[in-house]
Amino acid sequence: MTVVIGFEGSANKLGIGIVRDGKVLSNPRVTYITPPGEGFLPRDTAKHHQAHVLDVLEKALLEANVKPSPGMGAPLVSVAVVARTVAQLWNKPIIGVNHCIGHIEMGRTITGAENPTVLYVSGGNTQVIAYSQKRYRIFGETVDIAVGNCLDRFARVLKLSNDPSPGYNIEQMAKRGKILVPLPYVVKGMDVSFSGLLSYIEDRAESLLGSGQYTKEDLCFSLQETVFAMLVETTERAMAHCGSKEVLIVGGVGCNVRLQDMMEKMAKERGATLFATDERFCIDNGAMIAQAGLEMYLSGQTTKWEETTCTQRFRTDEVEVTWRD
Repeated sequence: MTVVIGFEGSANKLGIGIVRDGKVLSNPRVTYITPPGEGFLPRDTAKHHQAHVLDVLEKALLEANVKPSPGMGAPLVSVAVVARTVAQLWNKPIIGVNHCIGHIEMGRTITGAENPTVLYVSGGNTQVIAYSQKRYRIFGETVDIAVGNCLDRFARVLKLSNDPSPGYNIEQMAKRGKILVPLPYVVKGMDVSFSGLLSYIEDRAESLLGSGQYTKEDLCFSLQETVFAMLVETTERAMAHCGSKEVLIVGGVGCNVRLQDMMEKMAKERGATLFATDERFCIDNGAMIAQAGLEMYLSGQTTKWEETTCTQRFRTDEVEVTWRD
């Protein structure tokens, strides 16, 4: 029996999850929420995590009904200090986990997908990924900003609430949209670009709304439809290249039901199956770090103490995937 505790604190989500042999025992999470129209700053987010991390750790241990035992961590900034501290206190190995691979392994575990083409979409990342020869290979990605960042920044233009998240509130408004506003559609081979599209709709939002022809709901609907179509196109191209019959959506934007619906239609047309999860496991969480750490540990990987540093430039395809054939 192997029990792993995972620390996630790379953005405004602070999560600590405990996994035993692939079963999630606990996965509490708290979110740093800013006022409408504002993003979250690194220093303020770090203070939030510092103030809450021990409470979340205690809650995770209580929910899992376990006492301090095998531990690992892959958080950033202040959360990493706690991970290293508890590893020392409990005299347990520590494992550095790539954030994206945490999402993928959690998705595979929860959904049962075996060898899917993966669309990883979040506030900081947008990648189309497939496994080959001990690596998660990146087939396509954003050349500028991530799709979640695009949605979040447009939510600020409309002064939408950040509770529970800007993307969620755009999703709810988009359901009431009726008119599709033509927006730039930028696909470059296997890559996508969102910054020009965002600038285009930001610059025109006031005049579009002031014309009385369009509503905020129409703009949210139009933005979603355009960016999701770009993602479905590039994902389908990767599936065709790999001969894949499975597609898995992971990352915070992967909770979006409209994105899941669009991807499912494409998958069915190809005779493929869509795998997706809800907000418990799509949004950054500690259990995904624990699950990836478990796979790494069981395949013989641990991290040397002097190498337990954090980096925002840890590419998905840099990791040797020793736990898959």
